[in-house]
Parts: sequence; C-alpha cells; structure tokens
Amino acid sequence: MAVDFSGKWEMYEQSDPEEFLKAMAIPDAIAKRMREVKPVTIIKQDGDNFEISIKTPLRTNTNCFTIGQETEFCAMNGMKCKTTAQLEHGKIVIVTEKLSHVREIQGEDMVETLTAGSATLVRRSRRV
Repeated sequence: MAVDFSGKWEMYEQSDPEEFLKAMAIPDAIAKRMREVKPVTIIKQDGDNFEISIKTPLRTNTNCFTIGQETEFCAMNGMKCKTTAQLEHGKIVIVTEKLSHVREIQGEDMVETLTAGSATLVRRSRRV
C-alpha cells in the first residue's frame, strides 16, 4: 500500500541545526530566523504528483513535482535547482548537488532528514 503524505503538518521538534546551516552557507540573519520558526507543511498528493507548501511567518514556498520526472525546485532560501524526486521504500527522496532531503512517515510523524556534507538536520512534524 502506498504511503499517504497528504495533510497539514506542523513541526514540533528538530535536531540542532547549527552544523547543517553552516554547511548550507545560510547567512546568520536567516539562520537565526530558521531556528526560531516552526514551519507548517501542507502536502497535496495525487498518486505520484505532489504539491508541497512550507509556510512560515516570513514566507511560503511551494514546489510541485511528479515522482521520477525532473523538476525545478526552489528552496526556502530562494535557491533553485533541477533534480528528480524519487520514491524509495515509501520515502520521498530528493538529492541535489549540495543537499539530500528524505521525507518519510514514521507512525504518526512525518520525519524529514536533510543532509549537507557531513551535517544532518532531522525535523519531526505531526498532522494537525
């Protein structure tokens, strides 16, 4: 059975983001806000088609993609890149030159694992 990511998810916990933010070369002013904000993620899923919106008090970032098709993604810091999202063992996997982002459902939580070089950030969200 396919994993259903659909819904509104609110982040409730994240690992220490310092090393990850440094590895991504995020400016200090933006990094400070990222540490303080708990984003809300809204996912609309129709088979292999996804629309993922990440909302913060500062901005909303939306990416639409189809599993297995190259798409231009826009990160929260405004950087754009082309890559192909994959579905691997029920996980959405997006890999770019600088970052890997794995989104999965664990029990009632959505867990996002972001890796840049040797730095990893783990975020946990719950449906609201």
